[in-house]
Amino acid sequence: MVATDLKSEVKKLMEKRSALETEMNVIIDRLCQPGGPGLSGNLVDSEGFPRSDIDIPVVRADRQRLAGLRNDHKDITEKISKNIELLHSSSSPKSSTAMGSGSNSPGVVGISSSMRDVNVSRPFAMVDEISEESPAAEDGLQLGDQIVKFGKVEYGDNLLPKLASQAQMNQGLPVPMLVLRQGALINLAVTPRTWRGRGLLGCNFRIL
Repeated sequence: MVATDLKSEVKKLMEKRSALETEMNVIIDRLCQPGGPGLSGNLVDSEGFPRSDIDIPVVRADRQRLAGLRNDHKDITEKISKNIELLHSSSSPKSSTAMGSGSNSPGVVGISSSMRDVNVSRPFAMVDEISEESPAAEDGLQLGDQIVKFGKVEYGDNLLPKLASQAQMNQGLPVPMLVLRQGALINLAVTPRTWRGRGLLGCNFRIL
């Protein structure tokens, strides 16, 4: 499959995943409204009788539908990740000389010299979704970028909480990033901030 086909497939999958997320959010809001049963709350009262304040068949149907949507969301996310990896590998330089330190582009670091420090050069996450006009997109992050460093976060444990905390702590401030893109290490600065979309960055990191 050529790169254009992969990009088209990724875009279609992302649109489908977005539609799933919209439907999931509607169901979650309905289940978790004040007085609602929640995502896993009991459908019986303290005496073991069916609750009279909720429509139990509707609640059960909503929960069943939500479980199915979550499974579909997981499958689509895995497909997106695989396609992005294929897209990334197909566009990466094949020869060792292309991955050397001879690039004169601003912000690009020679990967061969940086590989001396394993902790500094090991990617721990990949950008598998990025929204148009988001802070991440406007600040130069691209689909398929592999994250080597985000602020103080490097390869290790509990990465998702650390990434979220780093974004929250630096809201409105530029966060230095080191990403691996097509065989080259690139320095960026992304500023977490509120915008018309969700989150402070407008992108999704998949832990590698």
